[in-house]
Amino acid sequence: MNQTHSTTVVEAGPDAVPDADALLSPTGTDALAVLVADCVPVVLVGSTARGDHVTAVVHAGRKGVEGDIAGRTVEELRQRGALTTSAWIGPSICGRCYEVPEDMREQVAGVVPSALSTTSWGTPALDLPAGVRSQLEAAGVSVHNAGGSKNPCTLENDGLFSHRAVGKGRPEGRLAGLVWRHG
Repeated sequence: MNQTHSTTVVEAGPDAVPDADALLSPTGTDALAVLVADCVPVVLVGSTARGDHVTAVVHAGRKGVEGDIAGRTVEELRQRGALTTSAWIGPSICGRCYEVPEDMREQVAGVVPSALSTTSWGTPALDLPAGVRSQLEAAGVSVHNAGGSKNPCTLENDGLFSHRAVGKGRPEGRLAGLVWRHG
C-alpha cells in the first residue's frame, strides 16, 4: 500500500497499489506488508467460525491513532467473518521520544487518553504504541509485542530505522511487518 497517514482501510487486490494505511486479506493468503520508520506497525490475524483466517496490516501514525485506524481495521476484519483477532505491535518511536507541540498532544490525548506522554527531557509527547494498544484492547483484540516482552524504541535503538534519527547520521530505511497464510 502507498501509506498516506490516513484512516483508510482497503482490501488487497492484484491490480493496483492503493493509497491507504491499512490493508486486509479476506482469505489471509495475500502477502501483506506494512513499512515504518517511527510509526506503529500492526499485524492482525482473525479467525472465522469455519477455522479460516482473515489478515491485515496497519500503519498507525499520529493521524491514524487519532482516527482509530486500528479499531477500524478490526471492524473490517469482523465484517469479513473474524470472530477472534490477535494483533502484534512492532517497534516504533516511544512516548519518551516522540516530541510534539503541546496543542497537538492535547488534541490527540483528548481522543486517545492513553497516548498522553512527556519526553524524557520534559516536553510534550505522544505515546502512539500505548494508544494503539488501548484501541486494540478496547476492540477485544489479544495484543502482543512483535519485538519480545517490550518493543524497542526506533529512536533509542541504533539497530532500527528511525525517521527522526536520519539527521543524526543513521541510515534511512524502513522496518517491515508481514503477514500471510499458506494456502
